Amino acid sequence: MAPVKVFGPAQSTNVARVLVCLEEVGAEYEVVNVDLKAKEHKSHEHLKRNDGDLYLFETRAIGKYILRKYKMSEVDLLREGNLKEAAMVDLWNEVETHQFNPALSSIVFQCIINPALHGISTNEKDVDETLKKVLEVYEAHLSENTYLAGDFVSFADLSHFYTFYFMATPYASLFDSYPHVKAWWERLVARPQETWCRNGSSYSEDVRKS
Repeated sequence: MAPVKVFGPAQSTNVARVLVCLEEVGAEYEVVNVDLKAKEHKSHEHLKRNDGDLYLFETRAIGKYILRKYKMSEVDLLREGNLKEAAMVDLWNEVETHQFNPALSSIVFQCIINPALHGISTNEKDVDETLKKVLEVYEAHLSENTYLAGDFVSFADLSHFYTFYFMATPYASLFDSYPHVKAWWERLVARPQETWCRNGSSYSEDVRKS
């Protein structure tokens, strides 16, 4: 089978989310760069990219599609064989999308993305209280659970890849105030696949160099 082609800029956090899923299922892939500054991502050619007659444009949906298409018996990150576990995966994916990611993204944009891609100087500011409230919810939940959906790694955890970029900002020490959140994150980056460290570190370096 030919390697899966992933079209997107190497420094993209969204591309990283897709590659994490490909790594988890052991699928071969290659990254084909898309130049955001040249607005290649807005071109008709790029918008028509597909898998057969299927067109997907949200990376969370693409990630789930990959986990289903290339699913292996030993890798069940969506837990679709268990109604309760699958519901918990869906729940924490929703929390990540609507609460966690927005709370972290303003800091990542200020400290990494804006300076690298737009030439805008870092505007250091106080951490938004919203982020602290989100982390308090995670802290309480992870004090009773090893991972977000239960005692197993799932797509709910993988979809939090954006955290890698936050941990490269001056605000990473905020996690010290939430020991269960920090321990959860350290368990993820220490996993044998080394997906988090390998992809995340290379992308954050690409962002700084771009």
